[in-house]
Amino acid sequence: MRRVALAAGAAAITALAAACGSSASSTSSNSTSGSGSSHVTLRLGFLANITHAPALVGLNKGFFTKNLGNGVTLKTSIFSSGTQETTALLAGQLDAAYVGPNPAINAWQKSSGKAIKIISGAASGGAALVVKPSISSVSQLKGQKLATPSLGNTQDVALRYYLKSHGLTTTQTGGGDVSLTPITPHSDAVLEFKSGQIAGGWEPAPYDAEMVADGGKELVNEASLWPGGKFVTTNLVVAQPFLKANPSVVSDLLKANIESIKYINANPSSAAAAANAELTTLLGKGLKSSALQASFKQITFTNDPIASSLATDAKHAEAVGLLTPVNLSGIYDLGPLNTLLKADGQPQVSP
Repeated sequence: MRRVALAAGAAAITALAAACGSSASSTSSNSTSGSGSSHVTLRLGFLANITHAPALVGLNKGFFTKNLGNGVTLKTSIFSSGTQETTALLAGQLDAAYVGPNPAINAWQKSSGKAIKIISGAASGGAALVVKPSISSVSQLKGQKLATPSLGNTQDVALRYYLKSHGLTTTQTGGGDVSLTPITPHSDAVLEFKSGQIAGGWEPAPYDAEMVADGGKELVNEASLWPGGKFVTTNLVVAQPFLKANPSVVSDLLKANIESIKYINANPSSAAAAANAELTTLLGKGLKSSALQASFKQITFTNDPIASSLATDAKHAEAVGLLTPVNLSGIYDLGPLNTLLKADGQPQVSP
């Protein structure tokens, strides 16, 4: 009988910050797939963001259940940030995760290229710097306090690099010309913005859209900073030991991700409703329609990991002092993805 276990359901969540602990409670029973009676537990992490909609929609529509089959128990955990996911991946508490580019880079570097492989893209776009209406130029950010999800995560690096490119300094402890403060969960940043405790923040969807709905102004849409507006926001990564031991399970995970992305692009309204329904199930509360629709409009859901932008993300992190030079050669394993895309008649992707 097919079994899908949610390690982070609405009743199990006391705070998103505790999600790392929920993943740690899942004891792995992984064994090599394709060995008859052996059973595999797949521990999958993701964020409660619309940029992680392939995970939300895949769960809600049953794509993971269908593709993973009877021999796999799926245990999911929600995290507050990609930084927390990286910690869980490095601690062996996750087998796969939807994660942003900079946390993936950090996991690769900290493990000397032994912890993870990027096996697919998931989303491009869907992040912005939203500020109070009185701020109309980057120069007015001097002396202001802004939020990012966590130190060294994708939006944190993006904001620090943007400020640096405009001659404004930041420090890892909140000093410099612009004070950056990590705030998790994302919803707390929205509340602090609404109450006037911060002047804004560089946040992923839907939280940037919620800040706008609360009277904020989009000062910078991250898509405007990239060639053609294309940059990776979310990748699907897998732990290398799990990939080696369970290649067929990873292939089935990819099938679910491909089906989810295909569904989102073919049925955007239904997909938005499915994502919101899953958020409601997991968190006890969904998004307002305006924030939900605005979020989906910002994002392109794609299997393409947009590898060129990952290399640029690494350079940006180096430039702001959050990463030492890193060799990303070998971080991708897109062979299984391309095999599946070819079979489905879709364009293949390249690292």
